[in-house]
Amino acid sequence: MAGRVDCGDGAGARQHVFLLPECLKDASKKMKSGLMFVKLVNPCLGEGALYLFNMCPQQLFEIKVFKEKHHSWFINQSVQSGGLLHLATPMDPLFLLLYYLKKADKEGKFQPLDQVVVDDMFPDCILLLKLPELEKLLQHVTEEKEIDKKKYYKYSKEKTLKWLEKKVNQTMAALKTNHINVGARVQSSAFFSSHQVSSDKEEDYICYAHGLISDYIPKELSDDLAKHLKLPEPSASMPNPPSKVAAQRQRRNK
Repeated sequence: MAGRVDCGDGAGARQHVFLLPECLKDASKKMKSGLMFVKLVNPCLGEGALYLFNMCPQQLFEIKVFKEKHHSWFINQSVQSGGLLHLATPMDPLFLLLYYLKKADKEGKFQPLDQVVVDDMFPDCILLLKLPELEKLLQHVTEEKEIDKKKYYKYSKEKTLKWLEKKVNQTMAALKTNHINVGARVQSSAFFSSHQVSSDKEEDYICYAHGLISDYIPKELSDDLAKHLKLPEPSASMPNPPSKVAAQRQRRNK
């Protein structure tokens, strides 16, 4: 579903074009009460990134921005230069929680979650504590203790790697189901879907899925996951995941 968001007041307000999931089709009506754009940490880079919270029910969406040269949008009676296209896609909030849990693990002790998910740079991170089934999510990546009816958490590398391995397997299954060709013989710029017989190897799928998941975790954890999966050293001919290709193009265009 396509939508637009106004930024600013008056006739000169800039408008942005978004592609939103069907569950957010009433976004324009909810914007003041149910939807909230926030800046949170990118768990891979440690830098700020734009996210969308659907407050009722609590859901997290990441915002991907696609930019092509010499594009503009015609919106009603106006022309918006830049041609940016914003895509909102559901994101597992555990990736963001994991960033803070791993950061807090340097202290090597169990802590209450409200002391772990704290960020002066991105204070809206406290919204993560309002997500449904939070305790159930944390079981995948933490050890837990309860003292005086209060729960304390500590990052578990072993649990985290098992959870990430499941994510890789789910990603592999999605790639195969959608007939995505990820073989090393395919150049990264020629990423496409095909129903033709493919010579892709299982190893290609694992490496590619690992690359996609690595966009949501710190480099150190990505390396640990690669060892856990017993992946070979990356080859120069191995295609990059689409998000990494887009990032490379963005850097070249700067």
